[in-house]
Amino acid sequence: MNPEQNPRRVFQIILRLLVLAMAMAGVFVMSFLITLSMKADNPREILTMMFATEEERRRKVLSDLEEERRVRRNLAEFDRQQSESTVEEPTVEEPTVEHPTEDRSSEEPKVEAPTVEEPKVEEKKVEDTSWSKKIARLRSIKSAVNERIAERAHYVPLEDIPRSLRQAIVAVEDTRFYSHKGFDPEGIARATVVNVEAGRIEEGGSTITQQLVKNLFLTQEQSFTRKIEEFLLAINMERNFTKDEILELYLNTIYFGSNFYGIYEAAEGYFGKEPWELTLAESTMLAGLPQAPSLYSPYVDFMAAKNRQLVVIQAMVRANVLSEREAERARVDAIKLVADGDEDELYD
Repeated sequence: MNPEQNPRRVFQIILRLLVLAMAMAGVFVMSFLITLSMKADNPREILTMMFATEEERRRKVLSDLEEERRVRRNLAEFDRQQSESTVEEPTVEEPTVEHPTEDRSSEEPKVEAPTVEEPKVEEKKVEDTSWSKKIARLRSIKSAVNERIAERAHYVPLEDIPRSLRQAIVAVEDTRFYSHKGFDPEGIARATVVNVEAGRIEEGGSTITQQLVKNLFLTQEQSFTRKIEEFLLAINMERNFTKDEILELYLNTIYFGSNFYGIYEAAEGYFGKEPWELTLAESTMLAGLPQAPSLYSPYVDFMAAKNRQLVVIQAMVRANVLSEREAERARVDAIKLVADGDEDELYD
């Protein structure tokens, strides 16, 4: 094959080789971090020292020595105070002499010395973000997940969620969901190309598994450490849960905007329906909300929600899970919202 005659094919081959190289490098880095997190007492400090300069390492050693001296001084002072408090001073009682002519009423009342209470020192609570908590979460991911979802009042099994909604979520959020192992370098590259061509964000780079662990366990902090933790949790989720279980957890915990968490609250809050009663048009609209729920909520901006629905429908057509005829029907079907308890308001 002449490369000049088919430059697109050459570009695709180069892109796949780059993605493969990125994936291999990512696996190596994450394997190293998993080993480090399991064996080291403070992995973050070890990583920091690995990339520190000679001067920073010298200052760290001096700081550790000074800290050790301070602890020893505090321990010595504490032992000294304890030994002094155990030695009781002997009390000498003075003999009492009675004076019959003395007026007892003139005796001055005894004044008791005020007692000074020692300040209470509150014990520091171990936060959920501690390394011990993170490692325990990695080791027993199922228990951690069950603890998070146990408080949910309405948990909907996957078989009670419309197939069209499941397909729509996968098509627009993570087209390679059923083939990757938790993270998808090829999906990141593809999403970048699609977003550049469209001139706006149409596809995200994070997988459904990554979004799930982020919603369950992590904060919105943007840092290298948090991203590494997200990767490790996503890989661990894939090892301990099936794809359908992960998708079920995702649909029951994701935020759909307007204070609706999970598919049950979203179906009830937007359309006044049970999840299994949703139409194709309603399912495709809901599938478009998780990317930016505060912006795409139909209660905030219905036209933005409608435009996002069209993006979802087109993604389903590209994924060959929706025919053009079904897509056209989903585009024109009326959407009936429950607005402030009024179910009679129609949005075309």
